[in-house]
Amino acid sequence: MSANTMERLVYMANQIGKFFQPQGHEKTVKGVAKHIRDFWDPRMRARIEDHIAAGGEGLAPDVLEALRSLPKVSRDTIPAPRPTLDVPGPTAHHH
Repeated sequence: MSANTMERLVYMANQIGKFFQPQGHEKTVKGVAKHIRDFWDPRMRARIEDHIAAGGEGLAPDVLEALRSLPKVSRDTIPAPRPTLDVPGPTAHHH
C-alpha cells in the first residue's frame, strides 16, 4: 500500500476525531470508534490496524485510543480486491 493511501486514512480518522472533539474526550473516543466500526470497510480498518502496530504516526491521541478500543478485523473475512477489467483498446480491422 502506498504511503499516500495511509496518509489519507490517517487524515480521515483525524477528521472524524475533530468532529467529535467539542463533545469531550470520552465522547470523542466512543464516537470515533463507532463511526469507524459502522462505516469503514474492513480493508481500511485492517490497514489502519497495521499502521497502529507500526507506531500509529500522525494519529491524534483520542483517535488512536478509539482505534485501539475496537476489536481486530478478522483478516480471513476481508474480501480480495476485485481485479480490474482488462478491456482491449480499439483494434484495427484489415479489409
